[in-house]
Amino acid sequence: MEETISLKEIFEVLKKRLWMILAVTAGAAIISAIVTFFILTPTYDASSEFIVNQSEGMEENTPYDTNDIQTNVDLISTYNVIIKSPAILDQVIDTMDLQMSAEELSNKIEVSSAEESQVVTVTVTDESQAMAVELANGTVETFQEEIPSLMNVDNVNILSPAVEKVDASPVSPKPLLNIAIAIVVGLMIGVGLAFLLEYLDNTIKTEQDVEKTLGVPLMGVISTVSEEDLGPETMNRQPSRASKVRGESVGT
Repeated sequence: MEETISLKEIFEVLKKRLWMILAVTAGAAIISAIVTFFILTPTYDASSEFIVNQSEGMEENTPYDTNDIQTNVDLISTYNVIIKSPAILDQVIDTMDLQMSAEELSNKIEVSSAEESQVVTVTVTDESQAMAVELANGTVETFQEEIPSLMNVDNVNILSPAVEKVDASPVSPKPLLNIAIAIVVGLMIGVGLAFLLEYLDNTIKTEQDVEKTLGVPLMGVISTVSEEDLGPETMNRQPSRASKVRGESVGT
């Protein structure tokens, strides 16, 4: 026969282990706060934008139709790959005299563009905001210089270079988010641990445990009576064991 558990039993287990659940949750939040504020290194980001537009070699009076726009939009996917390629990043490393590989620099760079948009955003994340700004601008400028020789096009113009902000806040780590996630995880672990301990606890504590374990109906219960339950009057009427022993000794 399959065992079932009611909502009342669930609440009883949670109530019974409430302090343990709260302790685990608080511990997880404290650990998350310590790691976030004292161990993780803050990182900053900087973004530079360029636009893929009409080729500079075209005359000003030349009509600019939708086919040209679609062609530029299609090129953006190719540009996104080229920007993070060693052909561009090696040039950036040599120009800025960076002590890192092209792969390490590529991991700091994220290239994105809105759907059907000719604007491309290059975002660089680094532990130093000043370095993030230099890397973002250096990467876009190098790409603008090298793309004509790589693809024989000249339709890339810098729209908005990255600038250093005075009151910049780090993008990572995010203390509130990390602590909130830790609280949720701590609650899950605490509740899971509470039910695990309840499942492993096979001791008999109540009359229901006796009936459930032995499978027989309970006939009666012998309660434990302490001296406090008897009261002082009852205790005074009952001779102590020591008095009984002394009386027996005298009689003999």
